[in-house]
Amino acid sequence: GTIAERGGAELDAAGLAVSPGFVDVHSHDDLAVLCDPQMAFKVLQGVTTDVVGNCGSGVVPFEVGLQRFRRLDPDAAPPPWDSFATYMARVDEVAPSCNVAVLIGHGSLRQGAMGPAQRAPSGGELDRMRAWVREGVEAGAVGLSTGLIYEPGRYARTDEVIALARELAPDGGLYATHMRNEADGLLDAVAEAVRIGEEGGVPVQISHHKAGGRNNWGRVRDSLRLIDQARARGLDVTADQYPYTAGSTSLHAVIQNGAFRADSPGGLGRLSAADVLIASAPEHGEWEGLRLAELARRWGLGDEEAARRVVEAEGEACFVVVFSMDEADVRAVMAHPTTMIGSDGVPAAGSKPHPRLYGCFPRVLGHYVRDERVLELATAIHRMTGMPAAKFRLADRGVIRAGAFADLVVFDPARIRDTATYGALHRGRSFSE
Repeated sequence: GTIAERGGAELDAAGLAVSPGFVDVHSHDDLAVLCDPQMAFKVLQGVTTDVVGNCGSGVVPFEVGLQRFRRLDPDAAPPPWDSFATYMARVDEVAPSCNVAVLIGHGSLRQGAMGPAQRAPSGGELDRMRAWVREGVEAGAVGLSTGLIYEPGRYARTDEVIALARELAPDGGLYATHMRNEADGLLDAVAEAVRIGEEGGVPVQISHHKAGGRNNWGRVRDSLRLIDQARARGLDVTADQYPYTAGSTSLHAVIQNGAFRADSPGGLGRLSAADVLIASAPEHGEWEGLRLAELARRWGLGDEEAARRVVEAEGEACFVVVFSMDEADVRAVMAHPTTMIGSDGVPAAGSKPHPRLYGCFPRVLGHYVRDERVLELATAIHRMTGMPAAKFRLADRGVIRAGAFADLVVFDPARIRDTATYGALHRGRSFSE
């Protein structure tokens, strides 16, 4: 097509790629969009739309969300809200640099309805969660997320999640899940996600698809086969991933999942202290950037004992980078036609976060597209733009066409690269100027 009118400013993009703005389908920026509305860590890597509320951690009820925010930033004091609609209004007021889509966090609803109870909800408690889901849908939420590996979501039975998913079905909302197990129980967890989609009548998004723990490397080929089989039956099930062999979570969750125990490694897989890098320790900044193995050596403790000492000192504010995945698995998941890209970055105040927070999208385009040729450039761009926009029902996003929103990214495919590393965690992306 042609552009008949000239704008107030012109950029010479000769020889460069022009793409729709990237959609980060898996973020944890619920607080950041309010308190850091410039969102430099996202827009500088080409992200123009951010999906928040993942892994079951949502913004309603406010008190539950605030507890989580203060684990990331002890000084967090966002303006309060009393509903999904009010949260979205708060976002509109600060006008962040990227667009925001909201998922309803099951774990937050459960905590608000029944506290930390390790049981099935009563009829009244389930009704309260259902009402919150309906409220979120009416306010414009794009779906429901779960974190079935975390408290309190781990105590939810499958039928509880199905009941809530059914509240999404009339409006077309999707179910996004940090599954119950991404290690020894990976295949059962994928089967559970598929069951929730089929019985709940909703599309499914499997978050950060991977196989954790060395003994599980290679199993993504089986989990991808389960996805293909479900799609052949008519279920709209897709996945997302971040392009790294390390993940990130709280050290509390690592211990809770028994990752240091050979007899019960839980949903994260078997880990050693050498696999764990301290990313955030607000009370002991000198620990940040160290492997847990180094602290264990200094203290003369075993792996789990050292981890417990850190958590005793830091509580749930300690986030870690966990090296548990296989490069061949990363490539297999990326090459599969159902996979989108999501950073899963956690912007914790004052921390040394996982490099995916800054470098996720340029890493795909530079390392995996240009250098390793795992994907063609056009395919990768579609996985970051049109494909997620369609899945999450983001109207007029993810495309370049007349009448669509002008969310654009201009970059040099020959030069784009990620510069954020595990040793230089705060470096951003490197686009061409």
